[in-house]
Amino acid sequence: MRILLTGAAGFIGSHVADLLAGHGHEMVALDALLPEAHGAAVPPWSARHGLVRGDVRDAELLDALLTGVDAVCHQAAMVGHGLDPSDAPAYAGHNDLGTAVLLAAMHRAGVRRLVLASSMVVYGEGRYHCAAHGVVRPGRRRDADIAAGRYDPTCPACDATLIPGLVPEDAPAEPRSTYAATKLAQEHLAGAWAAQTGGEVWALRYHNVYGPRMPRDTPYAGVASIFRSALAGGRPPRVLEDGRQRRDFVHVTDVARANLLALTTPAPQPLTPVNVCSGEPRTIGELAEELAAAMAGPTPEVVGGARAADVRHVVADPSRAAALLGYRAQVGFAEGVAGFATAELREPARGAGGGGPVRTPSRAGG
Repeated sequence: MRILLTGAAGFIGSHVADLLAGHGHEMVALDALLPEAHGAAVPPWSARHGLVRGDVRDAELLDALLTGVDAVCHQAAMVGHGLDPSDAPAYAGHNDLGTAVLLAAMHRAGVRRLVLASSMVVYGEGRYHCAAHGVVRPGRRRDADIAAGRYDPTCPACDATLIPGLVPEDAPAEPRSTYAATKLAQEHLAGAWAAQTGGEVWALRYHNVYGPRMPRDTPYAGVASIFRSALAGGRPPRVLEDGRQRRDFVHVTDVARANLLALTTPAPQPLTPVNVCSGEPRTIGELAEELAAAMAGPTPEVVGGARAADVRHVVADPSRAAALLGYRAQVGFAEGVAGFATAELREPARGAGGGGPVRTPSRAGG
């Protein structure tokens, strides 16, 4: 199979690239190498894939790269919460306009299969149950409650503390950050494209991905990377809230395998979202403690407070991915965190630039 892989030099994309190459697929690897996400040089793990440097918003470039392509694996995105509202145009430009340009180019080229990197952030809060009112959707947490150390959402009908559960793919979407809104918009754009063209889309809703090549020392880094950087500097990880907020930490090699399965499995609906998770819920505090133990570092500090747009609990239901894709995570939490303690991370960005073999087609900009 010939596959166009966007975001091929990124944290997740680079692992997808390795897996596709290892399974004998012919790959066109594309990445804009944005300075916000990449260091000064092309990552060594990406240079071997004949990386094309370019932007998914470059329609002329996409027309050239999609020739003879059977499927597209779309990992390219600007990630993170969105540091402030002024970031919104950049997020919408990279994530939503970029996806729209790509879908239009796929239509021109007659490519009908897309695997889209989506995210659990489209859910907002996870799934909650009230003893009196059943499954309910909590509102945003109140600043006064967070300041008082009351972190768990309450029932909108009776104000009772809610019981968190597993969030399924048919849960209502409620994005609570700029980034989350753009990821949901990507799904809507891809769903409309599939309905109009007869195409098919797997929307892989990644949960908290961690592992080798994760970016460090950047506002866009995930919590595992932030904790590791603190420990490497001899500082205790600072855990917000009470440390009991629940997440699903999934190893990047499992995420790459989910992409391979989606590329080679027909989607049962034009747009089929699936949770890509470990199925092993853990708390943020447990992550900090496990990583501190693996690195023989100082004990984590629980500091209270909460980041803007953070939600309390998001834990995935893994059953649809198992049933439709045959996907089950293989890397357990303890094993994965122990390996992450010494894994190679992506160097912090120091500006744009080359430093490795990159192909730039003569007709492409960027």
